[in-house]
Amino acid sequence: MEPETLVSDPSSNQETPRHHNLQSENEEDVSTGELKSAPSSSEIIKAIEVVERDSTAIAESFSSLFASLRSSLSQVTGRSVDHLECFNDAAGRLQECTLDAATKGNRYINSCLRLNEEMKGMDILAAQLKILRRNVDALDSNVNRLLRLP
Repeated sequence: MEPETLVSDPSSNQETPRHHNLQSENEEDVSTGELKSAPSSSEIIKAIEVVERDSTAIAESFSSLFASLRSSLSQVTGRSVDHLECFNDAAGRLQECTLDAATKGNRYINSCLRLNEEMKGMDILAAQLKILRRNVDALDSNVNRLLRLP
């Protein structure tokens, strides 16, 4: 794979490919009015070889580029699959934790409701204790009055 050599044209700043020079040599020289001879078969074969080498180099370049792109795409898709699996695991764990928290929250609410029902019975007990306290206070004051009498 030989790189193409470039030859500078004195009339312009642009470089022209080597196989382009072969064609321009065979054209009529405008300043002298001479017609140059047709290219020989060896020159044509050389030009075809140059084109063939350049084409082969370009094809190899494209093959290398596509292989590199295929490899990069494979790596990227592999990483994407890994990230999706990681996301799936995290979402599954989050779902499990959420269900566990919801279950524990429901148990707490049910316990609070049961405690509330039990506390309703405490109102009656509290009222009975108040009455008992008044009766004990009344008994105590009556006993104190009786004991002070001489």
